[in-house]
Amino acid sequence: MRQTVQGSWALFRLAGSISPGKLALSSVLMVLQSVALPLAAPALAALTDAAIAGDARRASIAGVLVAVLVVAALTAGHFAHIFYFELGDEAVMRLERDLIALAHDSPGIEHHERPEYADRLQVLRTELSRSGWGSMQALLSALGLGVALVITGVLLAQLNPWLLLLPLAALPPLVLGKRAENVLGAARAAAAADNRRARHLFVLSLDAAAAKELRTCGLGDEVRTRLRTSWDAATAILWAGEVRADTLRAAGQLAFAVAYVAATLLVLRDAVAGQRTVGDVVLVITLASQVNQQVTAAVTILQQLQRAARSMTDLAWMRELVRSQTVHGAQVAAPDVLRDGIRLDGVSFTYPGTDAPVLEAVDLVLPAGTSVAIVGENGAGKTTLVKLLCRFYAPTTGTITVDGVDLHDLDPVGWRDRTAAGFQDFCRFELLARQNVGVGDLPRIDSDEAVLGALDRAHSSDVLARLEDGLETQLGTSHADGAQLSGGQWQKLALGRAMMREQPLLVVLDEPTSALDAQAEHDLYERYAAHAKAVGATTGAVTVLVSHRFSTVRMADLILVVADHRIVESGSHEELVALGGLYAELFGIQAAAYL
Repeated sequence: MRQTVQGSWALFRLAGSISPGKLALSSVLMVLQSVALPLAAPALAALTDAAIAGDARRASIAGVLVAVLVVAALTAGHFAHIFYFELGDEAVMRLERDLIALAHDSPGIEHHERPEYADRLQVLRTELSRSGWGSMQALLSALGLGVALVITGVLLAQLNPWLLLLPLAALPPLVLGKRAENVLGAARAAAAADNRRARHLFVLSLDAAAAKELRTCGLGDEVRTRLRTSWDAATAILWAGEVRADTLRAAGQLAFAVAYVAATLLVLRDAVAGQRTVGDVVLVITLASQVNQQVTAAVTILQQLQRAARSMTDLAWMRELVRSQTVHGAQVAAPDVLRDGIRLDGVSFTYPGTDAPVLEAVDLVLPAGTSVAIVGENGAGKTTLVKLLCRFYAPTTGTITVDGVDLHDLDPVGWRDRTAAGFQDFCRFELLARQNVGVGDLPRIDSDEAVLGALDRAHSSDVLARLEDGLETQLGTSHADGAQLSGGQWQKLALGRAMMREQPLLVVLDEPTSALDAQAEHDLYERYAAHAKAVGATTGAVTVLVSHRFSTVRMADLILVVADHRIVESGSHEELVALGGLYAELFGIQAAAYL
């Protein structure tokens, strides 16, 4: 219950921060709607007694009052809907912006590696929309319902003090309803992994890029089978939760039904004994019916608020997780020029939620102005090393220093502003071609000169020749007029994006040419090597290249060989070949393939 109250209060404060006026007006209207029917009950009792007594005047006044209150009950909520609907939509947009910020505004990406984060994110994706107008309606209805229950309780007490126990009969439905929602919440969490797997397979089956491989490998039936298995597993968990939850709700409603019948018989007995009027009987029947409706509404409202509160709680958990990864206090500005370089002392790293280290005891110096190539087998730790240099993660042990300053103490935004990067798993921004490249240096996104220069440095200008409107071409199939590019063309634009920053301190190229042929990659790296020397001479930048093709890394000043999560060899191409170790062996294997 505490979580529900805290989450509801957070939702209320969110609505108030969006529009205090809309929140106040919709609250008043929802309270009016909720209290109109309880207030109409004594007016209806007075109308009954007046009609039996033949008092036309009193009956007319009571009848008008009943009509006014019933109209208020029917219409106030409709007018309130206009305001809380807008509040709900704006609340969802605000929460979605918060979710995006939590996912991407932190200095690192460690939280993306946590299974619990992935599960909560999956639940939030499906549940966040419930924090819209539906939850806003539930929140405001709860305010009105609270006032209505007080009024109903006072009216019942005037008839017979024992009738005050009738609202207490609402406790079993409320308590069991809360427990039912907890059961459903646990079921949704338990089904998150299967749900996420099924969603991935569903999206994969509709992806045009995957269509070729699915057909070539004959995976259509396999994907459908796995999709059905995952959906069935998730559905089984959710269905079992629904059955248990419905059983609990039915038990609560049955307990109230017994109290409802007892209350009616109590007043009916007094009326038969001449202690109560016919109007009192009508009053208790009406109030008991309303209490039943109020209890049902309370259970429904509680369920909605619990689901919304769970979303607010998950968001709060994510905020705390991201906050724990955020460095507080003054940060050192990134240097204008690298003079010594980047140094790693005793660096080890283990991904969150795992026990096996990906890197162990790495001692390394990357001198300023040099180009460094990293080679090794898959899973050896090459990309992890790059992520540490980009400050996506902090080392589990050890330190990384930039010109003697701990990378952890550098302003992360300033360091990223002086980092140029191209990754194998690059983004396909469905923007104008100019903007797709220009986002690599956001202040110059609309500069044709800067974009063309970056494409030229990346040896990617030929992509423009195939675009009907050149830099003004809309990219992506989600647009009716969007151009669909090949994987290699998308990658070339991503390489241009990586070349947008002309004065970086760190240039990272993590297998960014996987979609290019060997000759194109070799020619491209020759240009990169020349660019690295030019940038290195100007800013002392360190250029880090990760590649599987040894023929393209031989031009690097320093080659690092990663194996068994360690740097096992380092030196120039000539030095490593002469050493006759792992590098020489792997280089010889690849060279033999081209003979």
